[in-house]
Amino acid sequence: MPSPVNAVPGSLCLLRTSAIGDVTHVVPLVHTIQAAWPATSITWIVGKLERKLVGDVPGVQFITFDKGKGRQGMAEVRQALAGRRFDALLHMQVALRSNILSLAVKARRRVGYDHARSKDLHGLFVNERIPSRTGEHVLDAMGSFIEPLGLKQTEVRWDIPIDEEAHAWAAEQLPGDEPSLLVSPMSSHTVRNWLPERYAAVMDHAHQRGFRVLLTGGPSAPERELADRILGKVRHAPLDLTGKDTLKRYLALLARAPMLLTPDSGPMHMGNTVGTKILGLHAASNPHRSGPYSDRRWCVDKYDAAARKFLRKPASDIPWGTKIEFPGVTDLIEVDEMIDRFEACREFLGL
Repeated sequence: MPSPVNAVPGSLCLLRTSAIGDVTHVVPLVHTIQAAWPATSITWIVGKLERKLVGDVPGVQFITFDKGKGRQGMAEVRQALAGRRFDALLHMQVALRSNILSLAVKARRRVGYDHARSKDLHGLFVNERIPSRTGEHVLDAMGSFIEPLGLKQTEVRWDIPIDEEAHAWAAEQLPGDEPSLLVSPMSSHTVRNWLPERYAAVMDHAHQRGFRVLLTGGPSAPERELADRILGKVRHAPLDLTGKDTLKRYLALLARAPMLLTPDSGPMHMGNTVGTKILGLHAASNPHRSGPYSDRRWCVDKYDAAARKFLRKPASDIPWGTKIEFPGVTDLIEVDEMIDRFEACREFLGL
């Protein structure tokens, strides 16, 4: 609960526009605020795509920032906020564009990142900072934005709404209770992607174990290209849903599937919100910072090996949050290592 020196704010503005994984990390913060301060109004400036996933979270007014519109997108946010003042801004994005966008928010208190996590002149746009910590998961860092206001996040809950149409579509793709493995092979950071033949090998193994295998992804040309390369390597064709879903449909699909194979990506974090076990591919990024928040037992972690190979030092000697995004970094993950995690997870779930 708030300390005596911190009055309950009447209004808060949250600025976190992207990306998919990161906006899922903000949702528990929203629930924490609502539980402790039910009378506080919450406005969230969010990206156009990301709003399609979280824009129906109850009790929040959403303002869309369409970065594709450039200056016009910023002008639309300023117009939506015209005449409004907030007790506090929680400025949770450090990109220069977001720093400039934050000027549209009139707030007495402007909470931003600590010095170590600031960049792109972030410190010029805030007047308070979150506690300086290292070794935190990204979700916990997001949760700490209310600590300067006298509140602490002690529970993590998502409950992102899924509409009936999305549930019905997912049920058509995955009828009954046959165990299923979803494969989302593409990260927006392409060096995090695994080799097509390695995805195919794990998919064929899952098929042999009696799993339905579904290949998923967005409608972009690179995702279609990667999906086709994987389809050209598998012996047992999966159900190919690449480009055929929406964010809500995909969330519903994840809710019906016990396991997801994916690199560090938005789908990884979406799956985590609905309890799907994540077979995560981690070499370029540290799973303890940006992996599936709830359960990382089923991930293959080659982050230290990547640090030693590409940076010539162990992961313990590099700054927390360092990305090791070198071509071939994910090749450090062997097929047998991921099959081992698949089998361990399968046994854990009793499938």
